[in-house]
Amino acid sequence: MAYYVNLFSPETYEAFSNSNRNISGFRPRQRNAAQRLVKGDRMICYMTKLSRWIGVLEIVDGPFEDSAPIFYADEDPFVIRFHVQPVVWLEKEYSVPIKDDEVWSALSFTKDHEKGTSSWTGKLRVSLGQLEESDGEFLDRLLTRQAQSPKTYRVDEADYRKLVTHRVRRLDRTISVSVPSADDSDEIEEQIVPPTDVRESFQIQALLADIGSLMGFKVWLPRSDRARVEAVMNEESGALLDLLPLNYDDTTLKTIEQIDALWLKGRSILRAFEVEHTTSVYSGILRMADLLALQPNMDIKLHIVAPVERRNKVFTEVRRPVFSLLDRAPLSECCTFISYDSLRELSHLSHLSHLSDSVIDEYAEEAE
Repeated sequence: MAYYVNLFSPETYEAFSNSNRNISGFRPRQRNAAQRLVKGDRMICYMTKLSRWIGVLEIVDGPFEDSAPIFYADEDPFVIRFHVQPVVWLEKEYSVPIKDDEVWSALSFTKDHEKGTSSWTGKLRVSLGQLEESDGEFLDRLLTRQAQSPKTYRVDEADYRKLVTHRVRRLDRTISVSVPSADDSDEIEEQIVPPTDVRESFQIQALLADIGSLMGFKVWLPRSDRARVEAVMNEESGALLDLLPLNYDDTTLKTIEQIDALWLKGRSILRAFEVEHTTSVYSGILRMADLLALQPNMDIKLHIVAPVERRNKVFTEVRRPVFSLLDRAPLSECCTFISYDSLRELSHLSHLSHLSDSVIDEYAEEAE
């Protein structure tokens, strides 16, 4: 028996809790990862945003693919599915915080880190990542004990309701969106960014350029950033483009030219990255939305790259109602999040020059 992480947002936690709890689904991009799981393996379930362990599901069979809605009356995005048997499923008041001392000091990926840092979060980046056997067994025992002799961990209902997303109808279907409250919304006005943050953003742009170059792509950087980014790049392969080989209207080209890093193969853009180093995380998200609005048929993988502590802020913003109505698809389904730490982890992979750019998707997180 092996153990795997199964991530739930507050919304999907509520939906699964109100269902028959016999099917657990995942997005199409996790089709390959799902093939590793077999009957008898267990999923240890974790609720993001609330940062709590919520249950244990045992696989009965699967994976199989089915687009019939489970939780909603319309399209369900979680089409890679398993039949499961709940071993433990906790109400949120009894779910166990990951920062509880007993838990934090026992898990291999948290015990050597300070609770106030975010360096431990890589293990909980995406569903279906395999847990160390000792971690899985510990969490299995812990959650079983909690179900048998529950200890209450208080949840503020008002704060919890802010975490649960809302549903809005597009012409083609209904999707989930976030409506930021007055407390957690930032002003769009330009902020004063600490020089250390600016320098780090150039280092991240340089890292994106280095990785793209090693993988054999041509790389575009905005002219205003190029000199400062080149100064901290490792690669000197001549991958940087002086001109974009694209045939778009002036408005589209001006938008594309301002994106923090582009990877191109021939005359096609394969991936676009915006590095967000301000608290508001608005500028790059707006540029991505502008691009999709101007060119809805453009097939580009979009990524917001930011410090891990801004992950929830990025997800909240990309799920705003205004971004849910783009012609191509909601921005939350086209644009993923990559943390600075994940990008650095990726950059240390051996044989990068022999890897497909699809490896990026293993480090990218979707807004659930």
